[in-house]
Parts: sequence; structure tokens; C-alpha cells
Amino acid sequence: MSLAMLITMLVCFALSISIAVSIGLSAILGIQIANANMLISVKEMFNSINKFPLAAIPFFILAGNLMETGGISKRLVEFSKSILGGIQGGLPMTCVLTCMIFAAVSGSSVATTFAIGAVLIPALIKHGYPRPWATALQATAAELGVIIPPSIPMILFGVAAEVSIGELFIAGVGPGILIGVALMIFVWAYSKYMGWGKNDGDGRLSFGKATYQAGWALLMPFIVLGGIYGGIFTPTEAAAVAVLYSFIVGTLIYREIGFKDIYTILRKSVISSAVIMFIIANAGMFAFLITRAGVPGAIGAWLQEILQSPAYFLLGVNAALFVIGMFIETGAAIIVLAPILVPVAIHFGIDPVHFGMVMVVNLALGMITPPFGVNLFAACTVAKISLDRIIKDLIPFICVILTCLMLISYVPVISLALRDLVYNK
Repeated sequence: MSLAMLITMLVCFALSISIAVSIGLSAILGIQIANANMLISVKEMFNSINKFPLAAIPFFILAGNLMETGGISKRLVEFSKSILGGIQGGLPMTCVLTCMIFAAVSGSSVATTFAIGAVLIPALIKHGYPRPWATALQATAAELGVIIPPSIPMILFGVAAEVSIGELFIAGVGPGILIGVALMIFVWAYSKYMGWGKNDGDGRLSFGKATYQAGWALLMPFIVLGGIYGGIFTPTEAAAVAVLYSFIVGTLIYREIGFKDIYTILRKSVISSAVIMFIIANAGMFAFLITRAGVPGAIGAWLQEILQSPAYFLLGVNAALFVIGMFIETGAAIIVLAPILVPVAIHFGIDPVHFGMVMVVNLALGMITPPFGVNLFAACTVAKISLDRIIKDLIPFICVILTCLMLISYVPVISLALRDLVYNK
């Protein structure tokens, strides 16, 4: 049954059938082979999405769309530019820094790509940066949207692996800062080497004026993350607070969201949420069937036998996840693989929160690797460029992320230091 399900899923992928439908069809075939009641499919799909923490996903998606339309992202760009825009290569560094700030409230890399890319990709091109390079930079920097908390993939990992979402969120701060700083250093050095960005400071606001204009936008991460870590509200409640805050700021303070914009924002948010929830439902049904078939236990025993040490285990898992992330959507991969791999990681003495960071960062790479990188499609849409033209410029950015991934994998303190400090572990 498991082999037939896997072959069916791979064939569907090869035929360019959507991820959710491919997983669902393979699961339905498994039910038929097992001669089980088809009502199992409905029951397990419902059980997969009938979890309170998952309510945070549509809220964070809605908050991201409100921030994009409400002028919050534009003001964050001006704020970041006031800090970094005065140096050569400051504009691409601004792109990374703005994505880091936006990530602290959006939870979504695609939302970050559209919200920040719509402002910064044209600005980068105007200042002489090649369109393919600017597009690759934006797609890569937006990956921070799922690494810096709050993060939708972290919520999915917490639900699938039964790990504290609050601990995962705070553990994501270290890896997020590491990747953000590494990207800023790289784009600064590369811009200097290529001779780009000598006029990046043109048109930037003073730090004081930019801070004043972005004050309400900058307050948002402190409210959302401070409320979570201060125990005022849960991550799910924080998502609802983010929606309320971004709506008030966008409509009453910045006044950039009109009545006619609300329908468009809600429609886009509903469609995005429905797609993610449909993937989760089908992946949950798939995971239930392979678990009942004993696949997780068999794979776990095989990995323990083949990979004799934590170092080899992390290396093997990273290699496998990197390939899987190229073809399978991040959320679906986490829901299917986390219940299989986390028990094995615990067997090797790896903290499940640390392993969660490894999985999230690795699978987030799938968002910027062909053929199914969602960030690439989003950035190319904004930049009005074909995907094949940015591949060469994308490779150095992937190498930077891979280097950071190895550090995160083999230096657990990057992920766990802040978690242990806050939770006194």
C-alpha cells in the first residue's frame, strides 16, 4: 500500500498535478488498497485541520495582506533605507533588513515577497542593479518570513510533532538573525565587488523622519512578539491581534485602506488560506495512512541502523530534505515528515525544538529552489521576468543559506540559547 501511494504521488507530481491533489489521490488509493471505509478520508482530513493552533495561519495571511495594502511595508522600507541606504550596497541590505522586520509579524514568505518586493525590486533596478539579481535577492530575503517568528511552518511543525509553538518561535530568532546578517554581509561585499550601488543613498529620508513615519509599523512586532513571550496571549491569539492592529493602522492612521480594498484583501486571504488548509488536510490523511502501515517506525529503525551518530543523521536528513523541498510544498513536507523524523532525532539526543529549526530552515530553501519555489514565482511576477533568467544569480544566495543551515544544524546553541534563557531550561 505504502509503495503504491508513493508511486502514485510521484507520478502525479511528474504530470504537474497540484501538490494537494497529488497527496490526496495517493491517500485515497491507499484506502482502496487497504479495503477500508472511504469515510476514513473525510474523518482524517477534518481531524488534520481541526486544531486550534492552525487558526493562526489565516490570521497571519490576512495580517500580511493588510500590511501590504495599508502602507506598513512601504514605511518599513523607508525606515530600513534610512539606516543602511547611505553606504554602497545599502539598498540590497535594506531589502534584507526590511524582510526581517516584516517577517516578525507576517509569518509568510510569499506575503513578504509581494509586500516588500513591490517596493524594493523597482527601486533596486532604478539604482542600477540587474533585474535578475534584484529578483533573486528579494526571493531569498523573503525566506526569512518563515524563519523569523511568527512562522506558519513552525506552527505546522509544532502541531505535527507535538512541540511547543512558543518555544519554536523563540528558537527561530537566532537562526533568523544569523541568516539575515549573513545575507547583508554577502550583498554588501558583492555590490562593492561589482561596483553597484554607489548612489543608493539618493532620496532616502533622515533616520528621525523615517522612524517617525514608520512608528506605528515598528510598534507592531513588539506588540505581537512581546505578547507571545510575555504570556499575554497565545501565538494564535497573537495572529488575531496582528490583524486588528494592521487593520486599524491601515484604515484609521495611514488611511491607505479604503472600503473597496477590504473585499480584495479578504478574497486574496481566503484563497491563500484555503489552499494551505487543503494541503494540510490531504497531507494529514496521507500521514495517517503511512503511520498505520508502520512506515515511520520502519524508516526510523532504518535510519538508526544506517546513520550511527547524530552528526551523520543531521547530514543525511539535511540532504534528503533539501531534495524533498524542491518538489514538495513546505507545509505538506513538514506534516508528513515531522512525525517520522522527530522520534529518530530524539533517539539521537537532538532537542526536538532544535530539530524543528533544522527542518524549517531546510524546507524553506525549497521556496527558492526550482522547479516549485513559490518565492521565485512571486518575485518573478513582481519583477516581470521569467524564472530561467534568475537561476544563475540565485546560486550564490542558496550557498549562503546552506552555509547558515550547516551552522544551525551543528551549533544547537544558535537555536536554543534564547529558548533556554526564556524558559530556564
